[in-house]
Amino acid sequence: MERSPLLLRRGQRGAGLLHSSLSPRFFDLFTPIIDREESIFHKTRTPPPFLRENLFLFFMMLTQKLRIFPSEAQAKVLWDLAEKCRLIYNFALAERFEKWRQNKEKRKDEQGYLSYTDQQNQLPHIKQRYPEYRWVYSKVLQVTLRKLDADIKSFVALRKKGDTNARPPRFKSKKYFTTLCYNQSGFKLSDSTLSLSHKHPSKEPLLFELRKEVIPRGTCKQVELFRDARKRWFISLTCEIEVPPYHDNALYHAFDLGVAQTTGVNLHGKSVQFRHKRADLYWKKKIEEVQSKRDHCKKYSRRWTHYHLKLKNMKYRLACQLKDYQHWLSKQLIENTKANTLIIGDLAVKGMARRKKSTGNARMTKAAKTLHHSVQNAGFMGRLAEFLTYKAEKVGKRVIRIGEERTTKACCKCGKLTHHPLYERFIECDCGNRIDRDVNAAINMMVKFLILKQCGQFAFLSPQPSVNEESFLTCDDWNGFLRHTGLLDLEAGAYS
Repeated sequence: MERSPLLLRRGQRGAGLLHSSLSPRFFDLFTPIIDREESIFHKTRTPPPFLRENLFLFFMMLTQKLRIFPSEAQAKVLWDLAEKCRLIYNFALAERFEKWRQNKEKRKDEQGYLSYTDQQNQLPHIKQRYPEYRWVYSKVLQVTLRKLDADIKSFVALRKKGDTNARPPRFKSKKYFTTLCYNQSGFKLSDSTLSLSHKHPSKEPLLFELRKEVIPRGTCKQVELFRDARKRWFISLTCEIEVPPYHDNALYHAFDLGVAQTTGVNLHGKSVQFRHKRADLYWKKKIEEVQSKRDHCKKYSRRWTHYHLKLKNMKYRLACQLKDYQHWLSKQLIENTKANTLIIGDLAVKGMARRKKSTGNARMTKAAKTLHHSVQNAGFMGRLAEFLTYKAEKVGKRVIRIGEERTTKACCKCGKLTHHPLYERFIECDCGNRIDRDVNAAINMMVKFLILKQCGQFAFLSPQPSVNEESFLTCDDWNGFLRHTGLLDLEAGAYS
């Protein structure tokens, strides 16, 4: 019987060394240096000869999740392949932990760093020594190690930013399915049939029929196969689709994303508000009632299992309703505006959702907990921003994120800073201005964006202001944010 290529020391749980026959380079420490940025959305490609007249093609990566129904034999093959990927991930992570313990007391110039390339170069040796790892397509194992490298880099980046709550990657449990990722090769998508490559001894073909009408149009670049907590199988197809190029039409729309509503303001001073459908408020009392009944039962008993499954089903329906509403809202915001450029706030959702400390005031503490619950259950405002970004990219528009510091506190007319509790939806300033707090924030965001644009902060936009921009900035009803924040000096410098 063959032994595993990555052996743990006796008595250790999750932290061990690779087999002694492997190369010493496999024992180096991971590189905690993150100094590069990768583009996320569209790519520019050289057009064919018949489209050379100053025309460029733009592409973006679009992922579509489709459900599949594998047979029992196919499911067994998938579990065996996922188990090999899980072992590669866990033991590679254990190597990095072990090397970190060995080098943490040394000086930086004496530490050895372990990179993705070092571990990836050991895969051929592992396959030669332990043939069962040949069952998995080579790209799948490589992507598994690449995901580990990305997880560690993300952890290091958060720690460098001062996030003390960041935790390193954890080992994958055997009872959960490890995602199989086929990148660039190892799969074939013909019409509505998808086939995945493998060398399992059973030789069971992994052929799946997909719904042709929901397959993205374009070149398929990546296929991911995974299983969710409800024991359903899914395929994620990442395709490269052609999108229209972005064109600045000198029309802009600023949106203030909130928990209860989303408010937008255009260059003509007209505002629009979308009251959110709070599915979380509908399900909150029902979920708390079922959870209370479950907690009063003996764990893993028949009655406890009944309430536990019921609770999971209710939370799943809540998540689906929130996500469905966000898709609808983001589509409405993109399609019902003539502006090709949308401005939203650069939300620090992670900080907003963090639990607040007790203030000693029972009323304020309860308000902080309620806000925490609302941010976590209002559909995740960060996800709404991502939906807006990719839907805008798909139709040739662009979403710009700017800081929204003091946009709510500053009066848009006089610029006076005043703090208002969340239950006060209208701002009443000493200057006589009475306005909705979300409209006030959207106006201040638009003013801030226009000044930053004139100062050349956005290279893809023309710094020369249009007539609508000048009239918006010179309006006495909402230039108070300029006077208070010092942006009026930037405006003068932009015109000089």
